[in-house]
Amino acid sequence: MTTLTVKDLLPEDGTKGTLVGRVWLPQVNGPAVVAVRGDGVFDVTARFPTVSALCEEDDPAKALSSTKGERIGDLDAIVANTAPDGRDPKKPWLLAPVDLQTLKAAGVTFAISMLERVIEERAKGNPASAEAIRKEVTRLIGDDLSKLKPGSDQAMHLKQVLIDQNAWSQYLEVGIGPDAEVFTKAPTMSSVGTGMDAGLHPKSTWNNPEPELVLFVSSRGEIVGGALGNDVNLRDFEGRSALLLSKAKDNNASCSIGPLLRLFDDTFTLDDARKLDISLNVKGTDGFVLDGHSSISKISRDPTDLVAQTIGKIHQYPDGFVLFLGTMFAPVKDRDAPGQGFTHKRDDIVTIAAPQLGKLVNRMRTSDECEPWTFGIGALMKNLAQRKLI
Repeated sequence: MTTLTVKDLLPEDGTKGTLVGRVWLPQVNGPAVVAVRGDGVFDVTARFPTVSALCEEDDPAKALSSTKGERIGDLDAIVANTAPDGRDPKKPWLLAPVDLQTLKAAGVTFAISMLERVIEERAKGNPASAEAIRKEVTRLIGDDLSKLKPGSDQAMHLKQVLIDQNAWSQYLEVGIGPDAEVFTKAPTMSSVGTGMDAGLHPKSTWNNPEPELVLFVSSRGEIVGGALGNDVNLRDFEGRSALLLSKAKDNNASCSIGPLLRLFDDTFTLDDARKLDISLNVKGTDGFVLDGHSSISKISRDPTDLVAQTIGKIHQYPDGFVLFLGTMFAPVKDRDAPGQGFTHKRDDIVTIAAPQLGKLVNRMRTSDECEPWTFGIGALMKNLAQRKLI
């Protein structure tokens, strides 16, 4: 991992928005909730012990703006010390901007990724079969379902047509049916942030990044801000069986969120998030380069609908949750041989970027090579108590 700079992190408008992060403080052997401002990084943990607590405020952006905090350093130095290679453990480094919130993810919310899920299922996790199946699936259902409203009469008619042609799929069910797929991505507090290694199961031979918008939601169901996410996915595992979803999605360092949480304020709103353009870049040590680009505006289900299907009278989240909105595309560019498609190689650098949210940068390693996750909820509570913050 090359050394990151502020340019590799901040949104295009710099620190004009209300930016929240978490920083590891070696002197207290624990994390701090920080406000990232033009004149530095400020520890606000004395006012907000957790990011979850900040998101529970009636107006999180206003609450943070009115809290001065204690300056702990320049963002440049903290970012430069974040990558695991060459990190000075005596100096602060950046963490994922999420703590007690449950890590949730919505799946099959974009037409193009829905088609790729159908292809994975039919290929039984074999990338060599994917290209021929892709052509067959496109012939049957087309390649543009973006205008099809899930759960509508038109969608239900298409469902029946596909059933009659023996072409139905469980992925089409959640893609165009009334009920969204929402699952738990990873354990609370297991996320990695920008500059860190992201993990792939060592037995996976067909996998890909999933660039997504991640919404931060309070216990009241209010969407308070957003960040970027990489919902790292194992196409071979999930393709063999949907019952392997947990193994395909939940591995050490397989949930990346960052670089910062941008709270909604007059510079960034939910409507801005709905129109967000997100780009993907993958660079390999073999010289391979992959670029992709799409927009949240192409989503099949509105973000508020996905949040409403996640929280309510049938399910509560007392510490709030974050919600990956689903990937906008699945990389299919051939890497090694024609028809083999894309899969990661060791040391790929993945950059997910959006003008309003900055850049989320990770190096890909197998999960057993990534830094082990050791600091969980119990450790956080003990640490905050020792610091007399709770």
